[in-house]
Amino acid sequence: MSGFARDTKYYGDRLVYEPLESKWSRYHATHCDCGQDWLTAHAVPAGFTVLPRGKTGYYGLVGPGLTEDVDENALTTDVLWEAVTGQPGAGWVETVQVTDRSPTAESHRKAANDEHYARIRAESAARKATAKKEPATAPQLKYLTSLAAKAGSERFDAEFDKAVKGTGIKPRGADEKTAQALDRLTKAAARKLITALAGP
Repeated sequence: MSGFARDTKYYGDRLVYEPLESKWSRYHATHCDCGQDWLTAHAVPAGFTVLPRGKTGYYGLVGPGLTEDVDENALTTDVLWEAVTGQPGAGWVETVQVTDRSPTAESHRKAANDEHYARIRAESAARKATAKKEPATAPQLKYLTSLAAKAGSERFDAEFDKAVKGTGIKPRGADEKTAQALDRLTKAAARKLITALAGP
């Protein structure tokens, strides 16, 4: 997100404005559309300085009226907006995001991130496990019954075995009726079998 920031790791004690590239490119295209890059064609010539945020590819901007000689309780991007779009700013006030990158804070942030993504992975795995256990629906079974009749026993058996491979569902038994075999399918396996039988 675009916003004013203080991040001692990357900018020292300086207040910076971190622009969101896609947002400012859109502003520029909407109001100027000169075909040039908004940063190099407008922001830098207007007196703003680019401060890279390490090797992350992100950066902060500093300059008069944006981060210098300003009231930090009423920060706006009016001067940058005017330089980039040629239009007067709207006076929207933005707050400063302070990032603490002390070893302790970084450790806590990493632990929080690890916990967050571990939870996402666990929830994803649980959803997949549930999906694998969900029985085939009545409409799926009805459609598969008609597809099986059209496909013939040999093709149906071959595609059935492919659809259940690796799912824990046993292949069709030698004397097992089509309806009995279909009743053992999960929703996911039924979907896979439908795709195979409905194809050419």
